[in-house]
Amino acid sequence: MPDRGGGPTGPRIRVGRPSRRVRTLLMTLGVLAVLGMAFTMFAGFWTDWLWYRSVKYSSVFTTTLSTKIGLFFVFGLLMAAAVGFNIWLAHLLRPPLSAMSMEQQSLDRYRMGIAPYKRWLLCGITALVGLIAGASASSQWRTWLMWVNGVPFGKQDPQFHLDVSFYAFDLPWYRFLLGFGFAAAILSLIAAALTHYLYGGLRITSPGARATAAATGHLSVLLGVFVALKAVAYWLDRYGLAVKSSDFKATGNWTGLRYVDANAYLPAKTILFCIAVICALLFFATLWRRTWQLPVIGFGLMVLSAILIGGLYPAIVQKFQVQPNEQAKEAPYVAKNIKATREAYGIDDAKVSEYAGKSDTKDKSKLRNDVGSAASIRILDPNIVSPTFQQLQQMRNYYAFPNNLDVDRYTKDGKVQDTVVGLRELNLAGIPKKNWINNHFRYTHGYGVVAAKGTEADPNGQPVFTESDLPSTGQLGTYQQRIYYGEKTTTYSIVGGPQKEIDYSDDSGEKTTSYQGRSGVNLASPLNRAAYAVAFGEPQILYSGAIGEGSRILYNRTPKERVEAVAPWLTIDGDAYPAVVDGRIQWIVDAYTTTNGYPYASRTTLGATTADSLTYNNNQRAVMAQQNQVNYIRNSVKATVDAYTGQVRLYQWDSQDPVLKTWMKAFPGTVKPKSDISPELMAHLRYPQDLFKVQRELLTRYHVQDAQTFLSGSEVWQVPDDPTNKSGNAVPPYYLTMKMPDQTSQAFSLTTTFTPNGRDNLSAFMAVDSQAGTSDYGQIRILKLPTSRTVDGPKQVQSQFNSNSQQNIAEFVRLIRGGDSEIEYGNLLTVPLDGGLLYVEPVYVRGGGLKYPLLRKVLVTYGGSTAFEDTLDEALNKVFGAAGSTTPPNTGTGNPPTSGNPTVQQALKDAQKAFDDGQAALKKSDWQAYGQAQKDLQDALKRAEAAQSQADRTSGGNGKNGGNGKNGGNGKNGDNKVGASPSSSAGPTPGKSPSSSPGSTPSSSPSSSPNSG
Repeated sequence: MPDRGGGPTGPRIRVGRPSRRVRTLLMTLGVLAVLGMAFTMFAGFWTDWLWYRSVKYSSVFTTTLSTKIGLFFVFGLLMAAAVGFNIWLAHLLRPPLSAMSMEQQSLDRYRMGIAPYKRWLLCGITALVGLIAGASASSQWRTWLMWVNGVPFGKQDPQFHLDVSFYAFDLPWYRFLLGFGFAAAILSLIAAALTHYLYGGLRITSPGARATAAATGHLSVLLGVFVALKAVAYWLDRYGLAVKSSDFKATGNWTGLRYVDANAYLPAKTILFCIAVICALLFFATLWRRTWQLPVIGFGLMVLSAILIGGLYPAIVQKFQVQPNEQAKEAPYVAKNIKATREAYGIDDAKVSEYAGKSDTKDKSKLRNDVGSAASIRILDPNIVSPTFQQLQQMRNYYAFPNNLDVDRYTKDGKVQDTVVGLRELNLAGIPKKNWINNHFRYTHGYGVVAAKGTEADPNGQPVFTESDLPSTGQLGTYQQRIYYGEKTTTYSIVGGPQKEIDYSDDSGEKTTSYQGRSGVNLASPLNRAAYAVAFGEPQILYSGAIGEGSRILYNRTPKERVEAVAPWLTIDGDAYPAVVDGRIQWIVDAYTTTNGYPYASRTTLGATTADSLTYNNNQRAVMAQQNQVNYIRNSVKATVDAYTGQVRLYQWDSQDPVLKTWMKAFPGTVKPKSDISPELMAHLRYPQDLFKVQRELLTRYHVQDAQTFLSGSEVWQVPDDPTNKSGNAVPPYYLTMKMPDQTSQAFSLTTTFTPNGRDNLSAFMAVDSQAGTSDYGQIRILKLPTSRTVDGPKQVQSQFNSNSQQNIAEFVRLIRGGDSEIEYGNLLTVPLDGGLLYVEPVYVRGGGLKYPLLRKVLVTYGGSTAFEDTLDEALNKVFGAAGSTTPPNTGTGNPPTSGNPTVQQALKDAQKAFDDGQAALKKSDWQAYGQAQKDLQDALKRAEAAQSQADRTSGGNGKNGGNGKNGGNGKNGDNKVGASPSSSAGPTPGKSPSSSPGSTPSSSPSSSPNSG
């Protein structure tokens, strides 16, 4: 026996099998690892099933899962059978091994090595290719469901006269089958060739015949199948031309046939189809001829034809027929593209009318009076005032508002009011002590709606709240205020168990609650707890004593996330917005059905088309499917998510959309009919922003319907950059209640502007009726400005604002910024008025100490005249040189003080004097005097508040919600926060215009100001 391990005199080292204990330990560890991996996979599946069952959309889960499993097994088995059969057949057709060449002798050891494992090797190879093919096929579940449930569009393409559903639903599935067939043929060919080579059917270096007759016949058939599939591909490519994307200098991203496609590529594909069929037959003929001479010649002819007919000939046609007379040649095809694109994006009924761009009316007082009927001008910018809501209405650090608030409409005393709305959502970053119990058991929900009038601000530049405080009170009445599901709620919570939740805090202390809803998944079962402990990577879920009978776990809590989960076939709009409906806070989510298979309609990428200055660095406002390329879109579904229960409802909004009908067949019962939408909910539904942005981007080119003009490019527009934002991104669309020239009354609208390509002057103004339930809902109106003269566009108007010396705008900006404060420009609103265009822009000041913006000035321009005043009415009066009123009296939320109270009167006089002193100091840049004036102003306002409160108590006046009470201008959220920095009162300070009318003169203000404090 040789010595193992030791030297001649060293110890012997015995190498043997591991001990039984070690083997048992290793086996146990292996079993545990397998079980752990299996349970991890099971946990993901089980928690998904529990969640879908909890939201009552289990049919979506089962339909999707069964479709994926079915496709996996069917196509996995087909691929495994195809490859396995050809390996077995090649082995069966192997030649007898007699005289061995050197090549075969070198392969013999491989044959001998795999001989004992041939069956296992065959099973392993087929299983591997089957798993890969099955996994690839399962990802095509949407393609399968759309093909098997497809509904006709009722419209035909102009080239082949096939229903659009063929391109949207059928062609993608046929292409998948074709790709699968190519993969199966290629893998089978490779596997068969390797097997023939291994067993001598194919020889590379051996003398004599390179292939046996059996190998020749086998491989020829596989090559024939491949070429036959190529023939099918050529035939489908003919129809694919109708949805083919290409670059076209006249339109950019072009979809559909052009002249060269119809007159060169289309006949070329037909010819290549015929050649491929003949070539495939030649390959099949080798079963009898046993020679590759003719098939190789045929294949070479096919390749040469593909180069000459499929490549060179179209290039010649393009060069010598199209380019010399491009407009004449391409015009008929451009006309088809224009028609299809306008239909596919729902812009075919857009009304384009000429608009003068300037007014011929000489009566300025009439123009001034017409402003009120032209628009309810919103001066509260929802994209600016979130920090103001945060400062005045946050109440606790563990609450927060979204960065961009929403605009909605509410009715009070029969009058509809544009309202800026935000929810006081949970903010875990602000909880006083972070630990697992606090993060997931104690702090679980937000509380209450905060709303303010969109067309008003109080004399201190603060919002006029119509719903405020904690718990929220105001015009919205009684509703469930707890917010368990919201845009900022991205982590899980465990509710309903022994651990009490923090509800809210008030002057009497902390209030607690326990969730009473049926949302979420019950954690009473040990299996459920174990599954969630694994799925969330949190072992405490398994053994924590804070979880008991009735505990439920809430997750997938953002509205868009929930809608996308229950309807994975929808594309979700970037802006979910809240509304109080029937005593509940409902998140309203717009959802789209899309396809990229609409013939002749140009494609667009959703992420690029819907990007603007608001989505820049704000993913919460971005459309969910950023990379999706579509050429058909419909806002076919309106969805709601209950902020308390998380219940998701899907409503059919577009009853004519064939894509939605297809998905409703695939997932029956998931979408409710439009008739189920209550009148209360209908009042809050609106036209979605992302659809509007897609449509406006297409209308920069497709507002032109004449093919020759379209090709010339002379009428191309662009969406201007946001003039109030330096990000270089497009200006966002704005909701505004306004009246277009052909309308008899104001309508809630979504508006935008256009400029000529590469220019800054205005070329068009666009608005769409956005109030659901009206006969004109979705009607697009475009006012086209004359091209013979220039009309100032948004960027030019903003530049004029910034450089205007007559209105002391530049000086105001310089002084504010010199005092460590910031100027923030609000939305630049455009309003058509008597042939001209009225621009209105609120100007906010964010003080260095306050950290939140207050409305200080309003910029207005019309017909070349500009005003920069403290209030909208003052600015309008100055622009038109006539008095009037466009807003209701600026009385905040309270009642006016008793005008006969001498203490109040004196305090208001002192406030007026302090304000005047502050303004004088501001003009001299005397910041010390300005600070003293602000202190005097604050003291005077406090005295006025105290005196008014005493008067209210004596007369039984303003209670909690009164003008000077908790929600009033001088209460907890009122003006006592003003005056912290020199910038805080720059502009419309309390005494400047505290009268009941924003346009009144300062001299009348002390006696009539309800909220001058």
